[in-house]
This record gives sequence, structure tokens and C-alpha cells, in this order.
Amino acid sequence: MFAYYLQLGLRSLRRNPILTALMVVGIALGIAASMTTLTVLHLMGSDPIPWKSSKLHYVQLDNWSADQPYYDDGRPPDQVTYRDATALMQAGKADKQAAMFKLALPVQPENKELKPFRSLGRVTYADFFSMFEPRFKYGGAWNHDQDASHARVIVLGKELNEKLFGGQDSTGKSVRMDGIDYSVVGVLDNWNLRSRYYDLTNGAFTDPDEFFMPFTTATDLKQRSVGNNSCWKTSGDGWDAYLDSDCVWIQMWVELDSPARLAEYHSFLDNYVGEQKKLGRFPRPLNNRLLNVTEWMADQKVVSRDVEVQTGLAFAFLIVCLVNTIGLLLAKFTRKAGEIGLRRALGASRREVFTQFLIESGVVGLTGGFLGLLLTGLGLVAVRALYADYKTVAHLDWTMVAMTIVLAVVSALLAGLYPTWRACHVQPAAQLKM
Repeated sequence: MFAYYLQLGLRSLRRNPILTALMVVGIALGIAASMTTLTVLHLMGSDPIPWKSSKLHYVQLDNWSADQPYYDDGRPPDQVTYRDATALMQAGKADKQAAMFKLALPVQPENKELKPFRSLGRVTYADFFSMFEPRFKYGGAWNHDQDASHARVIVLGKELNEKLFGGQDSTGKSVRMDGIDYSVVGVLDNWNLRSRYYDLTNGAFTDPDEFFMPFTTATDLKQRSVGNNSCWKTSGDGWDAYLDSDCVWIQMWVELDSPARLAEYHSFLDNYVGEQKKLGRFPRPLNNRLLNVTEWMADQKVVSRDVEVQTGLAFAFLIVCLVNTIGLLLAKFTRKAGEIGLRRALGASRREVFTQFLIESGVVGLTGGFLGLLLTGLGLVAVRALYADYKTVAHLDWTMVAMTIVLAVVSALLAGLYPTWRACHVQPAAQLKM
């Protein structure tokens, strides 16, 4: 029976190609506008590491001025001081832990055909790689002993390795940065991060890190962070004074494998701050936080308000398109009142008429959905071209593909309900008199 009604619907649509095209294009445009923005919204806010996001926690300590909070709502600073980061690392109370900051260094390639260039990377500890799980193409991470010995080793990102070594295995080779040679111990494979969630203080959708080196090595060489740096009082002159200051510029992550371990570490932080208060630091009330990955992303507003507003406007446009489709279907079914009356007079029930025309609406929605999917893909290409920050989240995944088709069909069926209801209530006697 379904196949019969489907055949009738297709015949009806072919009889009115212009009207059919208007309905299909209207739905496609509404679907494309809404799904383009919804895809960006979905991928921006999605959990980047769902299998362990509840175990990774971002450390915040409130060392700010007693006279004024870091944020007006009382939230603590987004980063910690070097003094506190190294103290927490040395305490080793977490299952895994990694302090880090952003670094930029000039690279002097051995290949004389390449000019020196500036590269952005990350300074961190060995645990970073087991915590955030980037994939290695060659070699692996450095170890804790190399952290302790301030070893001059480096992990290269895939793109930097391709630039310097043509994509070949470069482990054991040397890379010269800022006049210092570092031995390559590993090369990352593609690390398709939707957002750089481990360093939201420097932007969630910035370019990926091109290299990684030990925290202890970089600070031993007096390499300064190129990321966010905030101070509530002057730090004094010289490198040592800067390290001992209350300036916040270090991101600190810990991995805690159970709620009990989380409670233990939170208690440890409270005790640590209490001891620091005795030394004249941390003048503000106790305000330590341990946010997991998704909580930290929400706190930092990774999903921008602009994208939320644009998504709302896009769905409003979809509603306008559906209203237009309702009008076109109503006009189409009204013109077929005589045919409907004849079918009713010959014994067709209201249910049969309703099913036939609802299937016809579904065909329009399905066709509009496939066209809308194509337009959504083109829309995401435009987003990547116009907004470089969103290039990692302007991609369709299978979830959004399925949602596009389902949304189109459901929208068309909803748009067809009223015209179909009107069609199945045509009185046969009134039409036969005409």
C-alpha cells in the first residue's frame, strides 16, 4: 500500500514541477541555513575526549589581590603562578599531572633552502601525552627522568616534521631552535582536535602546537611564555623575580581516576593554600577549583554567544520556509479538490487520502533534505573560508548528516499536516455538484 501511495505522490509532484521545485528549494534553504550553524554549534561544544573527560581536571587557585577579584563574579584566575605550578608538580599528589605554557621559538633549518621561521609550540611535562592521548607517527614522548634532568629533547608535530624532514622518521635527529639543538624523540600523527581544550586561555580554535618540549628545559633556558600573562602587582626585575612573582601564566592539569581521588586532591589544594597563607600569600578567601574538561569548556564559553544567536536566527528562517511550504501545499491540494472528491465518492476513506498526501509531503522533505545536505556542505566550506577560527569545527559528521535528513523530512511532514487535513475533509457531494 505504501508503494502505491508513493507512486501516486511522485506522479502528483511531476505534474507540477515548478510548484514542486519551489517547495523543495524552500525546504533545502531552510535546512542548509539551520544545519550549517547547528553543525558549528554542535562541534564547538562537544566533548573532545569523552572516554576520560571526567578524569581530567583543570586547576585554579585564587592568589589574586585582596582588594579586587580576578573576575567580577568571584571566579579565580584562569592560570596559576610558576611558583605554585612547580610546587604542585613536585608534590606529585595526582595520578598524572602536567603544567604547561605556550612558547614561540625561531627555527634554523639544516636545509639551506628553507629560511628561518617562527614556530609555536607547547612547554609541558611527560604526562601530557598519556593524559591527552595524541597519536604518535614515529617514536614517542620523553620520560620523567628527562623532565628531571632538563633534557634538551623535543616532540614534533606532523606539519613541522614534514617541513623540516619531508615527513620522514626524524627521531634521533636534531632540530635547532633559538640557537640551541634539541634531539627529536617523537613525531605526532594527525591530531584532529576540534578545540585545543587543554589551553583555552590562549584560544580554543587557534592553530595546533607545532612542537612540544620539557617544561624544565624551557624554564632552565629562560624561555618566556607568549601566551596570556596577568599580574596584580609588579614582579620585580630579572628572570628569578618573575618566576617567584604572583603573575599567573601557567596552565595546570591533573588526572584523577576516581571521585575519591578528586576529593583527596581538592583537600590537598586547600591545605596547600592554607600553608601559603601563613607565608603572606593568597589574601583572598579559599577559592580553589577543579573543573573537568566539559566544565572548563563551559566556564570559558567555548561556544560563543554569536554562534548561539546565529543558530536561533537560522532556525527562525527555517520556520519561515516551512510557512511558505504550507502555503504552497495548501494551494496544491486545494486545486486537487475535485480529484479528492471523486476518490472519496468512489470509496476512498479519509485515512487513505491523508496517508497519500502525507507521503507526498514526505517525498518533498526527503528531496529537500538531500539538496539541503549539499547546500550545508557548501555553507561549511564558506564558514571555513570566512572564519579561520572555526575551520576545525566546520565539518559534517555522520551524526549531523543523519540529523539533516531527519530534520528535513520531519519539517516537511509537519508542514504538510494542515494542508493534508484540509484535503481529507473535502466533501464528495460538494465537488460532484460542481
